[in-house]
Amino acid sequence: MATTPTEALRRKYAQERAKRLRPDGNDQYLALSGRFRHYLADPYIERVEREPKHDHVTVAFIGGGFAGLLTAARLQDAGIGSVRIVEKAGGFGGTWYWNRYPGAQCDTAALIYMPLLEETGHMPAERYAHAPEILEHCDRIGKQYGLHDDALFHTQATDLEWDETARRWIVRTDRGDEFTAQFIGMGTGPLHVPKLPGLAGIDTFRGHSFHTSRWDYGYTGGDPAGAPMDRLADKRVAIIGTGATAVQCVPHLARSCRDLFVFQRTPSSVDERGNAPLDPQWFARIASPGWQQHWMDNFVANMSAGELPDQDLVNDGWTDLAQRIRGRLSAPRSGPASFADLLADFENADHEKMSEIRARVDAIVADPATAQRLKAWYRQLCKRPCFHDEYLSAYNLPAVHLIDTDGRGVERISPAGVVAAGTQYPVDCIIYASGFEVGTEPTRRYGFDLTGRDRVRLSEHWSAGMRSMHGVHVHGFPNAFLVQLGQGGNFVANVPHNLNDAARTVAAVVAHMTRRGFDTVEVTKDAEAAWMQLLAPNPVMASFLAGCTPGYYNNEGQGPSPHSLLAGYSAGAPAYFRYIEQWRNSGDFAGLEFTGRD
Repeated sequence: MATTPTEALRRKYAQERAKRLRPDGNDQYLALSGRFRHYLADPYIERVEREPKHDHVTVAFIGGGFAGLLTAARLQDAGIGSVRIVEKAGGFGGTWYWNRYPGAQCDTAALIYMPLLEETGHMPAERYAHAPEILEHCDRIGKQYGLHDDALFHTQATDLEWDETARRWIVRTDRGDEFTAQFIGMGTGPLHVPKLPGLAGIDTFRGHSFHTSRWDYGYTGGDPAGAPMDRLADKRVAIIGTGATAVQCVPHLARSCRDLFVFQRTPSSVDERGNAPLDPQWFARIASPGWQQHWMDNFVANMSAGELPDQDLVNDGWTDLAQRIRGRLSAPRSGPASFADLLADFENADHEKMSEIRARVDAIVADPATAQRLKAWYRQLCKRPCFHDEYLSAYNLPAVHLIDTDGRGVERISPAGVVAAGTQYPVDCIIYASGFEVGTEPTRRYGFDLTGRDRVRLSEHWSAGMRSMHGVHVHGFPNAFLVQLGQGGNFVANVPHNLNDAARTVAAVVAHMTRRGFDTVEVTKDAEAAWMQLLAPNPVMASFLAGCTPGYYNNEGQGPSPHSLLAGYSAGAPAYFRYIEQWRNSGDFAGLEFTGRD
């Protein structure tokens, strides 16, 4: 029997996946500690010495990225002051503080990605904002809400302990601080702990090296705003990794280096970005009260095959696949659609989209052999899709050399350079575009642990995996809140939507306690357990991810991880956001137990 195109494509995907499977999973990467700790140094803002804090605040929030800024803003909007942000970087911004590599920009539309645009009155300059504007906007939020004055920058929380007698948290840091807070919040997202590939000889290289999250403009020249990297003109540079970061910075390196060697294990799916400046007159027309929440809600609806929105406001590469799936699902049929029919519709829409993305490579890259190596052979949502208008054309420049390792990755680092498939490539500089820790234990990524009721540590409570209600409340840890994407809406296409929603939940609970005079709030054991039952793995999604090429979406191909952030409400993100809004507005706060005065 002849092989169908769909069967042939499945076989190709499986073959490419098998090349990349590794038994060590997340252990293939190196934590930046010990002899690698110098990679963590802050190259952007010098640390300022200060006296330790020994006072009391209403809310201490760990993390000064979008989660911390949103939560502090929503608390202030609810009338709750005295919010102190503790941040290991030298300023606000989270991942946007660290990611200042050339070309860095958001990959979802700035109108829905950049938080609090309506509240600050800011119009993004472009459809997809670049990093300097996003970082500046974080600072704008901090200034508007007065968050700089009491923030503790260049400060790492080391221990958080619940004081049952005083009914407050004790916060300790690496700078000798030991202060108390009635509430604590944690917004230590997945994109702040950089990792290195675990390559033999990585500490023997005699040239210069750095991680993309600590870009060394002192070595390269240039700046985050796009000034030319004029110190690379005589340099041979290697970049290891071809994920979202490399897709954005390779075009800039390509124009600057004498020679650029791009070491690729797995090609990224790179669709058209179509970036352009925003029209102020158009923006003035759409920026009516509530506009940003409306756009966010519209985007999540368009990203969900089960929703039927009447328009697509963002209308970009993210929503295109869902539109194709909906189109197939709604097409006339001779009879009722079976479950197998629905899966086939999903797969065929994906194959159509990925075929177009691969054809785009052929249309842009001049050398056929290079073009073939740049094609992604997996379903689009196996990895976070990339979008860029200059990445593929960079390979037409004579200075750019794609070193495709056919799934095996770099072999080792030598004192002189990079070795792949037995060939040594001498270079002056190695840039590691190897990303951040995602699938590791949460308290390892946090850099601290929590001690809750009865001296139970959070790491103990989560020894078999994260447990929560709504991804916000954890039993045994009163007056503590998580602000992150997992175990709630889990809308990975636009994570700020999750953060904004969780921040609203925190503000609603704290405001309720203030009005009623409660001292503590804690999710009950039964409510936490019931919520976890709702998060039972979706068998369709589990099957889909099991067939994907390794990456952080599927725990590097090792099967479900107990520490995965990619678990959410079983009915989908739009349904979760509707549910949690009703939960907040009801005033019952079902599942939470309040104690103290009433």
